[in-house]
Amino acid sequence: MRRLLSYPDLYATLRRLLIATLVGVLAALAVALFRHAMLALEWLFVDGSGSLVFAASTLAPWRRLITPALGGLAAGALLWGWQRYTRQRPHAPTDYMEALETGDGQFDYGASIVKSLASLLVVSSGSAIGREGAMILLAALAASCFAKRFAPKQEWKLWVACGAAAGMASAYHAALAGSLFIAEILFGTLMLASLGPVVVAAVVALLTTVLLDGGVSTTLYHVQPLQSLSALDYALILAVALFAGLCGPAFIWLMARSHELFLRLKLPPPLQLALGGLIVGGLSLLTPAVWGNGYSVVQSFLSSPPLTLTLLGIFACKLLAVLVSSGSGAPGGVFTPTLFIGLAVGMLFSSLCGLWLPGDGETAILLGLAGMATLLAATTHAPIMSTLMICEITGEYALLPALLIACAIASALSQTLRKDSIYHQQPSARR
Repeated sequence: MRRLLSYPDLYATLRRLLIATLVGVLAALAVALFRHAMLALEWLFVDGSGSLVFAASTLAPWRRLITPALGGLAAGALLWGWQRYTRQRPHAPTDYMEALETGDGQFDYGASIVKSLASLLVVSSGSAIGREGAMILLAALAASCFAKRFAPKQEWKLWVACGAAAGMASAYHAALAGSLFIAEILFGTLMLASLGPVVVAAVVALLTTVLLDGGVSTTLYHVQPLQSLSALDYALILAVALFAGLCGPAFIWLMARSHELFLRLKLPPPLQLALGGLIVGGLSLLTPAVWGNGYSVVQSFLSSPPLTLTLLGIFACKLLAVLVSSGSGAPGGVFTPTLFIGLAVGMLFSSLCGLWLPGDGETAILLGLAGMATLLAATTHAPIMSTLMICEITGEYALLPALLIACAIASALSQTLRKDSIYHQQPSARR
C-alpha cells in the first residue's frame, strides 16, 4: 500500500499539533490571568461580586458617576505616557489582527502589555467595552513569544492565529467558533491546511479553561431548551435577519461617527477616555445596566424577557454607552456588547410585531438569539462563525439550520450596504 504521508510530512504535522497543544494551554492561562486580575480590580474599585451591573446598582450615585471616568483617566494616562516614552521607537503591531495581516507575527510586546493593562483599568471600572478583546490579545501575545523562541519565522503567523483562536475559545467557551473566527475574518491569511493546528489550539484552550474552572463544562449563557421550530419560526428568524442586515451597517457607521466626534475635541488621551467614562457614569444613573460588557444583562434577558418599554430604555442607554466607550478610544472589544445589541434588536422586533405574549417569552427569546447571531454576522461579515458562536455559547444547536440561512442573509445584505466590517474601522472599534 502506498503511504499517504512521507515521514518528514508526518513529523512536521505531529510537531505542529504538539505546538498547537502548548499554545492552547498558554492561551488559556493568559485568559485566566486577565480574568482574575479583572476580578481583583473590580473588588478594589467597586466591591464587585463578579457582576459590574450588580455592583453599580449598589453604589452611591456619585460613585457610579465618577468611577468609569476615573478608570478612563487612569487608562488614558497610561497609554499617553507610554506613547510619549516610546515616541522615537519604530512602529510594530500592538493588535493581533495587524500582526497577522501586515506583520510577520511579531508584536511591540511592551506596547501590547500596556494596552492590555489599560483595557484592564477601563473594563474593571465599568466602561461599556468588551473585556474579551484584551484576553485574546494576551493569548496571541503569549503564542507569539513562544513561537519566537521555539518555531521557525515562517510559522510565526500561524501560531499567533492559533493563540487568538485559543483565546477566543477560552473567553467564550466556543472552540469551533473561535477557530472559524480566524478562518473567516482573516480569510487568505491562513492556508486551509493550517486550520488543523488552529482547531487543536482552540479545543485545548477550552479544555484547560474547564479544568481551571473546576472541571465543570458549562455554556456561557444558560437558556431554557426551546421547542422545535415551526415554519412560522423560520419566517420570523429570516425577517430578523433582514432587519439585522440593515442595523449592522448603521451600527458600524455610528461607531465611526462617535470616534470622529471625540477626535474633533482634540483632547489628550487621559481627558478623552475620562470624558467617555463620565458619560457612561451619567448614563448609569438612569440604569446600572450600562456598566460592563453586557454579559449579565444578556443572561437576565434570556432568563426573563423584560417589558418593551424597559427593554427600549436599557437598549438606548447601553447603545449610547458602547458608542461613547468605543469612540473615546477605550481599549477593549465590542464583540460581547454586539451580542447584547443583537439580542435587544431581536426582542424589540418581536415586540413590534405584536408577538410578545403575557407569560410566554419563548418567541422573544428565540428572536433574541436570532438577533444576536444575525447582527454579529452583519457586523463581522462572518456568517458561519456567528452561527456557531450562538449555538456554542447557548447550547441551542437545534437553531443551527435556521441561523445558518439567517446569518448568510444578514451578512450578504450588510456587505451590499457597507463593504467594510467592524474589524476594518478605527482601532478602538476593533476587538
